[in-house]
Amino acid sequence: MTDEITLAERLGHDPDERLVILSCDDLGSCHAANVGVFRALHDGAATCASIMVPAPWASYAARMARPADDIGVHLTLNAEHECYRWGPITHAPSLQSGEGGFPRSLEDLWEHADHAEVLRELRAQIERAAAWGVDVTHLAPHLTAITLRPEFFDVYLELAVEFALPIRLPSTISAEQAGFPFRRLAEEEGVVFPDHFDHDWRAGSAERVFAAIDDLQPGVTEIHVQPAIDTPEVRALGDHAQGWIDDLALVTGDELRDRLEASGATLIGYRALRDAMRAR
Repeated sequence: MTDEITLAERLGHDPDERLVILSCDDLGSCHAANVGVFRALHDGAATCASIMVPAPWASYAARMARPADDIGVHLTLNAEHECYRWGPITHAPSLQSGEGGFPRSLEDLWEHADHAEVLRELRAQIERAAAWGVDVTHLAPHLTAITLRPEFFDVYLELAVEFALPIRLPSTISAEQAGFPFRRLAEEEGVVFPDHFDHDWRAGSAERVFAAIDDLQPGVTEIHVQPAIDTPEVRALGDHAQGWIDDLALVTGDELRDRLEASGATLIGYRALRDAMRAR
C-alpha cells in the first residue's frame, strides 16, 4: 500500500515544502478595496484575490483585472455594514433583510435563507464573474456564511464540483466542533483546498500574519488579508477600516517579504490548485 499523495506533490513540489497562498478578500466591495487589492497583487506579496460580485464596485474591479491575475469568487450572502448595503443579484426574497439587501448577521441569514435561493444566487455570482471576463480560480465564502452549517456547506460543495473549483476551508476547526466532517466530505468529492487556513477574520493584524509565517507547516497554507487604500469614504465605514489600510501597508512592505524569504516558503496562488483539481 502506497502513501497518499500530498497536495504539495500534486502541485509539483516536495511533500515537505512550505507553500503559501497570500489572498486578498473583499475585492469589489468599494473603490478603496479595488485599488488596495490590485496594488497588493501587482506591487506587493499577495498572490490572489476574491471578488464580491453583488457589491457596488465589483464590475469595475473585473474591468481593472489583468489576465494573469488570480481571482476567485467571494461568495456573498451578507451585507454587514450598517449604512453601506448590497443585495442578491437574483430574485431571492429569503436573502433580503428588512434593511434592504442581504442580512447583516450570519444568524439572520441562517434563520431565513431558502436552500434553493442560496444555490441559485451563488451559482449566479460565479456565472456573472465569468461573464465579466474573470478567469475564476477558486471559491471563498464571505464571513464563512456557507462553511460551517451543513445545509449551506452542501451548496458550497455542489458549486465547487459543478465548476471544478478549489475552495477555502478552515483547518483550525475540527469536524467535532463543526458538527459534521466538512473537510472529509470535500475530499470525497475530489474538491481541493489548502492544507492549512486559520479561521481568524481580523483585518490589520500583522501579528496574526507573522505568527502564521513563523509557524508554517509542510503543505499549502492560506493566509488572508483585506487591503484598501486610505480614503475618507472607506474610513466612513467605521473604525475597522484602519485594519484594511494597515493590511495594504503590510502586504506591500519589506518586513512581510523578508519574513517570507526567511521562512523558505514558496508563494503560490489558487490557480495552481484549480489546475491540479481539473487534471484528475
